[in-house]
Amino acid sequence: MAIDYNNLSRIDLNLLVAFDALITERSVTKAAERVGLGQSAMSHNLARLRQLFDDELFVRTPHGMRPTPKAAALADRVRITLSGIQGLVSREEQFDPTKANRTFRIALPDSVEMLIGPKLLAIGCAEAPGLRFRLYSTDERQLLEEIDADNIDIGIGIGTFPGGQVHHKRRLLSTDSYLCMFNAQQVGFKPPISLKNYVRLPHVLTSLRKGERGVVDDALEKIGQSRTVALVTPRFVGVPFLVAGAPVVTTMHARLARIFAKELNLALSRVPVDLPEVRMSMLWHASYDDDAGHAWLRNAIVRASGKAR
Repeated sequence: MAIDYNNLSRIDLNLLVAFDALITERSVTKAAERVGLGQSAMSHNLARLRQLFDDELFVRTPHGMRPTPKAAALADRVRITLSGIQGLVSREEQFDPTKANRTFRIALPDSVEMLIGPKLLAIGCAEAPGLRFRLYSTDERQLLEEIDADNIDIGIGIGTFPGGQVHHKRRLLSTDSYLCMFNAQQVGFKPPISLKNYVRLPHVLTSLRKGERGVVDDALEKIGQSRTVALVTPRFVGVPFLVAGAPVVTTMHARLARIFAKELNLALSRVPVDLPEVRMSMLWHASYDDDAGHAWLRNAIVRASGKAR
């Protein structure tokens, strides 16, 4: 596309900065504070933005300013544009992790934290002692919203984030299988577990979503079987203790199950029904593609994933 220099020269690019602050904060006052302006100046910028885009852009509600459909559609394009401009004029051509002082915000479930957290921390301490990691727990739907709001630098989770948009960049980190885990003394038999015992025993299900259904239920339904879920928890870390103390069975990612089984002397068995592979991926906003520090973080996560037990 040819650049229309005449029209482009009449546009104040600072308005895009104001727009990004407004859609992030959903408040004129907070947006003004974010970019170091007075409230009246930000209100003036909002009026100019409305004229520029010929749209109201933000509607006042009791819970803050709600973006219009047009503002929501513009949000990611504006952020990616600003990121590109920042990278173009930035004087920091290289990122030196040994001298960097920065906090990275990472969202991930506790299962992933157990698998790659220790290795990621070790990499950070060895290569970038001035960096800090702030970990958050969130589900898949909230993660997309947090990344769009720039509250999270990167998300790591199980699956491929099917709800993501074009600006949500993804990378597959690893694949895994499932294993059954149970206390052999409690259930009265040793591995391998039969399909009959698998559907007979109560199950412990780990899920960040509401409801009592998971991939196991889908697989069992295909062969005309079903199970009883005795307990649902959003936290993987408590599952081995639940399994150790009751005649129940759980099905979880193989690498994680091996860690728990070793620590608590629990039995492991292949799952007596076909399940899809477990895929661990990371997700970030496209506006961080050219951020050297963010690129270092992504590389560190890839290395930590490869070293996970």
